[in-house]
Amino acid sequence: MKTKTFKTLDEQIDILTSKGLIIEDIEEAKNILLRENYFFFNGYRHLFMKSDLDRTFLEGTTFREIYAMFYFDRQLRNIIFKHILIFENNIKSILAYVMSKNHGFKENSYLNPHNFVKDNKRYRQINDLLRKVRRQINVNGKQHTATAHYLNNYGYIPLWVVVKVLSFGIIGEMYTVMQYQDQKEIADVFSLDIYSMVEYLPILANYRNLCAHEDICYLNRTQKNIEDTKYHHLLGIKEDEYGEYIYGKNDLFALVIIFKQVLNKDNFNSFLDEVAYEINRLEGKLKTIKIKKVLEEMGFPLNYEEIERL
Repeated sequence: MKTKTFKTLDEQIDILTSKGLIIEDIEEAKNILLRENYFFFNGYRHLFMKSDLDRTFLEGTTFREIYAMFYFDRQLRNIIFKHILIFENNIKSILAYVMSKNHGFKENSYLNPHNFVKDNKRYRQINDLLRKVRRQINVNGKQHTATAHYLNNYGYIPLWVVVKVLSFGIIGEMYTVMQYQDQKEIADVFSLDIYSMVEYLPILANYRNLCAHEDICYLNRTQKNIEDTKYHHLLGIKEDEYGEYIYGKNDLFALVIIFKQVLNKDNFNSFLDEVAYEINRLEGKLKTIKIKKVLEEMGFPLNYEEIERL
């Protein structure tokens, strides 16, 4: 079995230059590798490689170009994370409102399994979920100013406050086991059907975690494809030989399509404008490859900005 050994910064530089990478400023490059981690930096080099078999760099590729890709992906994560938090606040607020209105707002209401879907097959899932909710309340409740205030002064935490200490994943799981009318009431706020809400929530939760942990974002692919939407058709996205759209299914553009549906118009337009700005900024720094190659990796059609007016 092969093993990976520790490499000094000088050795890391030697490896990169031996593969044909041009490094304009050695000290600058060493400082970036030290701060950002050689392993993660390497995650952006494949766009600049000659082929899967020839793992040397395209002629003229510079360290700064690869760092520009690295920096672009970081900015992309920050933009996505910010707008996922906007939706997270929205869904938590709406869910708390609907559940409180329909079933009550104290713990004996939102922690009562009878206020969720009546399905014997999901009995264990519901009780496991409620245990996780209690655990998050116990762990985080006293650390949060609002929840501590309600505990100390009223002896309970209403649902519209407790959602602040519940993870996005828990909220998504809670939605899947809510009663039909509650699910529909929430989905209606976003002009979505229940199936789409159930489909989108775990994707958004996964992207939230990806962004929070600074994983590579621009070429991320989800395990499950989203269903076809009107946006695939209106943008004229090409289909493959099997009749499947080649973009916007399990790639980053699928997330854009989800955002188009769950964010309000102003927030979505702000999101898309920020992404377009970073793409244009990156284009100005690329010399060896075209921005089209990056967009293809992201799953973005060339006319991606048109989704803003649809």
